[in-house]
Amino acid sequence: MENKVSLFNTLTRKVEKFVPNEDGKVGMYTCGPTVYHFAHIGNLRSYIMEDVLEKTLRYVGYDVKRVMNITDVGHLTSDADTGEDKMLKGAKREHKTVMEIAGFYTDAFFADCEKLNIKRPDVVEPATNCIPEFINMIKALIGKGYAYEAGGNIYFDTSKLKDYYVFSSQSEKELMVGVRDDVEEDTNKRNKADFVLWFTKSKFDNQELKWDSPWGTGYPGWHIECSCISMKHLGEYMDIHCGGVDNIFPHHTNEIAQSEAFVGHKWCNYWFHVHHLNDRAGKMSKSSGEFLTVSLLEEKGYDPLVYRLFCLQSHYRKPLEFSFEVMDNMTSAYNKLVKKIGELDAEGELDKDGFDSFRARFEEALANDINTSSAITVVYDVLRSDLNDATKFELVKSFDYVLSLNLTRLQGEKCEPEVDKELEAYVLAKIEERKAAKKEKDFERADAIRDELLAKGIRIKDTREGTVWESV
Repeated sequence: MENKVSLFNTLTRKVEKFVPNEDGKVGMYTCGPTVYHFAHIGNLRSYIMEDVLEKTLRYVGYDVKRVMNITDVGHLTSDADTGEDKMLKGAKREHKTVMEIAGFYTDAFFADCEKLNIKRPDVVEPATNCIPEFINMIKALIGKGYAYEAGGNIYFDTSKLKDYYVFSSQSEKELMVGVRDDVEEDTNKRNKADFVLWFTKSKFDNQELKWDSPWGTGYPGWHIECSCISMKHLGEYMDIHCGGVDNIFPHHTNEIAQSEAFVGHKWCNYWFHVHHLNDRAGKMSKSSGEFLTVSLLEEKGYDPLVYRLFCLQSHYRKPLEFSFEVMDNMTSAYNKLVKKIGELDAEGELDKDGFDSFRARFEEALANDINTSSAITVVYDVLRSDLNDATKFELVKSFDYVLSLNLTRLQGEKCEPEVDKELEAYVLAKIEERKAAKKEKDFERADAIRDELLAKGIRIKDTREGTVWESV
């Protein structure tokens, strides 16, 4: 199959032609949510852009199998294996069991995804479903000399690798900036960069979820989950692994270390990372206690798809700054775009040459490292073109498979004409003038005002609630 897409590969730090392991088929893995709280809109930016990547691959002809994990155990409040389990933290906060918390916030996550038109992955696997797979991989890593027991926990020995810091030539100290919370020193580790594969009751006696293992009752570390879940469903060779830039280190670095030590060969060829969403105070996170959710956007009157459009107007590898002022402007742009598309006459003959030409331009924009901003420009170019309405409509409908903005939502509905503010002010002033004339019993003047408005295409009608008007 022809190489139709180029992607920036975080592993090589350059844009490369995408070549899957198997012709025409793509194995794609997404790091899913840790379901201890609602997803904030910064988290969801990553899922929106990963959704666009998946749909782009399908749009250009690939058969995609996308897998996502649900982290319902093992993710500690520090990404570097310290602090308490985030799931336990959520359970304490809401006085519920961990599984109740996991179920509620998993459903909430997918409800948000549905509002944002994010396609549900082909496979969604909670970590708690895969304890045997985690134990088997850890046993194999111990057997191969890549893991050791200390203080009751099992650690991966990073000193056994020639190149642990595969994503960057930066120093270890610089890479630790990617860790989202303060890191406490674990004296059980042989090397500072070593990470936990399995925790036992010796470290977390209050952990609600525990399983028997060869090393004692305990639970898996966060990093082992994605390696095992992806291999369970995609095999030992994966095409694309996705996540936010804050996953690069240590999470994805550790995934590569343990996965390639386990399989004995390169594991994943392309790494797709989405940059942070910021507000004026900095990167959005849950640690502040207050964060923006899809529901909060809705409460403030914003359509979640306006937020999706906001994300698509910027490149996924650039930081994006959120503000309500920008959302107001984006709402206006979205409504005008949808209205214009809704006014197209969808009936008619398709201009095949014109359709193919613009579809090629749209594919080219997306194939250039998922340049969604350029892809949206193609939508506007279609609407400004000399193509007939039927062809314009079919193109927009085709593009919206990837953009997923419900751009044709008003097709077939009668759109209310946009009110001219100057005209509205003029008509309301005339209505008040006519009201005053009638009060003074100057009915001739009142009739003259009505006729004057009618001559300008405005019909007025007196009702019990007052005088109303419409364009004729």
